[in-house]
Amino acid sequence: MATNGLIIFITWTDPRLNSPMYFFLGHLSFLDVCFITTTIPQMLIHLVVKNHTITFASCLTQMYLVFGVGVAECILLAFMAYDRFVAICHPLSYAQIMSQQVCVRLVSTAWFIGLINGILLDYMTFHGPFCRDNHIENFFCEAPIVITLSCGDPQFSLRVIFADAIVVLLSPMVLIVISYARILASILGRASSSGWGKTFSTCASHLTVVIFFYTSAMFSYMNPRSTHGPDKDKPFSLFYTIITPMCNPIIYSFRNKEMKGAMVRALGGPAFPRQSLSSGKTPGGAASSSSPDRWVSL
Repeated sequence: MATNGLIIFITWTDPRLNSPMYFFLGHLSFLDVCFITTTIPQMLIHLVVKNHTITFASCLTQMYLVFGVGVAECILLAFMAYDRFVAICHPLSYAQIMSQQVCVRLVSTAWFIGLINGILLDYMTFHGPFCRDNHIENFFCEAPIVITLSCGDPQFSLRVIFADAIVVLLSPMVLIVISYARILASILGRASSSGWGKTFSTCASHLTVVIFFYTSAMFSYMNPRSTHGPDKDKPFSLFYTIITPMCNPIIYSFRNKEMKGAMVRALGGPAFPRQSLSSGKTPGGAASSSSPDRWVSL
């Protein structure tokens, strides 16, 4: 969580990271912090104390935050893929297409859809009475497990959550696939292969995060519940709620010289020499004369 906090700080304060890619990365790290603080404290409490209980209100709140943050992160990852597509395929128009107002609207859209979606799924989970043994076979309140504790037939609620998962997981995934398909076509269509390495390096971190997050989330919410028991679901829940958010800052900063340089400056170490903006390199590695990877003054 400390590394996510450091990324939030440097992307919001370091003027050298004043670009849409790092703007989105800062918000992704904030979502990861929300994920971790929603699940880990309760899990640590249960590891220390013998009374492994959680109040009804706390369970409802925890589930709402997990839903809201999770959906917002799915959508934000899709917008980040679109940002890579614009940077690589339309470098000369990058600053105009991905202006500061557009980026703020995209992030606001991700948050809005996530929070509204959380209300819907919370209602579908808790609208019925609970009269069974209220024992949750997981380290946090996950909807499919909580629904099975209801007195009524849980099948309708499970089907609604399954349908919702298809929309909020597959729709952003379609945008991600289309964006990277266009990027690949643009790269293969170029006569020179000198910028291929830089382009793939720029996209590799994002693709790694997408694969980790989407794979675990899909196994948790897009599978027949009859084929997956609590013991099989726990690893996937642990992966997308804790492991992936903790690994994201490492993945994004491992091969990114600008991020490593900003971290060194933030920690008081010797900074890397600043590159001149006259080089005209876009985030995708394509050259231009107007340095489109920076926002224009508004």
